Amino acid sequence: MKRAYRLACLSLSRSLLSSHTPFLSNPPSLRSLQYPLNRLIQSLSHNPTPPSVESSFQGDERKTGLDFLKTAELLVKSQDTENIKKALDFGIKALSIFEKSDGGWPFQVARSLLLLGKVSFKLKRYSDSLDSLSASIEIFDSLERGKYSISEIGLLVIDVHSQIAKVKNSMGKRWEALVNFKRVVELKVRIFGPDNKEVGTAFGDLAEAYMFALKYNDALPFCLKSLEIRELELGANSLEVAKLRDQLSVIYTGLGQYTQALEQNEIAKSIFDSLNLVNESVHKEIDIANLLIMIGQLEEATKRLQKAISNVDIDSELKAFLLVSMAKSLFHQQKFGDSKRCLQISLEILDKKESTIPKRIAEAYADISMLFETMNEFEISISFYKRSLSIARQQEEMHHVEGSILARLGWLLLVTKRVDQAVPYLEMAIERLEGCFGKRHFGLGFAYKHLGQAYMETDQPEMAVRYLSYSKEIIEETFGLSHDDTIDVNQCLANAYGTMGSYKLAMEFQQRVVDAWEKRGADATEDLREAYRLLEQLKKKLEGSPHAVFPANSLPVMSPSRE
Repeated sequence: MKRAYRLACLSLSRSLLSSHTPFLSNPPSLRSLQYPLNRLIQSLSHNPTPPSVESSFQGDERKTGLDFLKTAELLVKSQDTENIKKALDFGIKALSIFEKSDGGWPFQVARSLLLLGKVSFKLKRYSDSLDSLSASIEIFDSLERGKYSISEIGLLVIDVHSQIAKVKNSMGKRWEALVNFKRVVELKVRIFGPDNKEVGTAFGDLAEAYMFALKYNDALPFCLKSLEIRELELGANSLEVAKLRDQLSVIYTGLGQYTQALEQNEIAKSIFDSLNLVNESVHKEIDIANLLIMIGQLEEATKRLQKAISNVDIDSELKAFLLVSMAKSLFHQQKFGDSKRCLQISLEILDKKESTIPKRIAEAYADISMLFETMNEFEISISFYKRSLSIARQQEEMHHVEGSILARLGWLLLVTKRVDQAVPYLEMAIERLEGCFGKRHFGLGFAYKHLGQAYMETDQPEMAVRYLSYSKEIIEETFGLSHDDTIDVNQCLANAYGTMGSYKLAMEFQQRVVDAWEKRGADATEDLREAYRLLEQLKKKLEGSPHAVFPANSLPVMSPSRE
């Protein structure tokens, strides 16, 4: 059944997308659908047809199709899997009627495809859903260019774009979903006006999408506008407003505007307190403490965390999350023993709660891993990253977290000289990060760099050059020519070209390293001396000297463990 449905959607999608003729007076034939659709309908014929639909067989074909479609639209709203499968049945029957009669009824075909996209999404058939929705939006776009106005079909077009955004997010394609979120905003502004509550919701959704893609500058104006509209509509102390202020705090943190972030966190916490939402209030307290740690106000952070810990149940997950933040604060105060004890108590609680709140637990394990990594406890860090990854992979909304964890795991395996294990993690990280954040995100630059270093360690300098070159473009664009990471990737490229015997190219990148360290002044004296030494060795290599030693070791160096 699944294969037949997919064939049907793919066939429809291809026939629609290959046509440049508007779907108006002479819509393109979709008869390539007939064989797989009929086969699928036959395979589902054991499902009883509701009386209201049976009666439609007495009428004309168009009425029958509309009855099928309306029944499917009611069934898809159900949370029951069997009803959703029945919606799939009726939706396909409706589509088969609409596309074959008189060359096709494009408006009803597009509605049917939207319905099938929703059904497939609920059944977690994301590729099928995207095929149906993409074909639907193609038809609606053609109709809008013809005799239909946006006021007539706009709400349906908004529905399609909103659904496509959901599907792409669930597939880990957050970056691609931004296009659809933006289109929803454009359409709602045209239909409802700029200050309507529907537009306020759309602004908030777009701000959140930008936020998850780490595009904080783009997110900020939409979040502020959404907050303005929602406050007027719902009041300053509503739950929705608190959530928007929470979102705004994340955006300000991403922009490095910590004072504003703290202010928004405090306001959000006060709203949660007024609504007696204890869990949400405690999580805001954790966010405030983490911000205080970030800006170096460690005593204040510790004081707030101690007070919060005393007010929660002894074995609650809230206490565990608070203890993780407390461990961070104590670590930065160089109270390493106390920090580890907090982590130990936290883990004893979290291990019992893993199945109840998986997303929060995965994030907590990632935080714990990062702390152990900072303590140079690499084996412990790796084990908790793997636990976090195992949970994140089961949560559709955590693809962006999954990408970051994969990248950290790949790097840790690289520095602990398990290069063969590092490569697949880094390759998976690149796929996830690109899907969530786009092709120019700085995290992707580091993943490319570490993958290039891994290929150097496995004596594949040509592959290393390929990924290091990708890395250089991103890191240089993000941080500039004189940043440590830009210098490091240029050094890696010099090493790779030197290993390949391409000494002229190696000298070119080594010279860039020299130039960058020279601009750093007296603080970079030792680094500059080493860069010059390597440049001289390359010159000797080019001259054929048998005594030249190059390249430098490109593997990241692991710091000695802290006692």
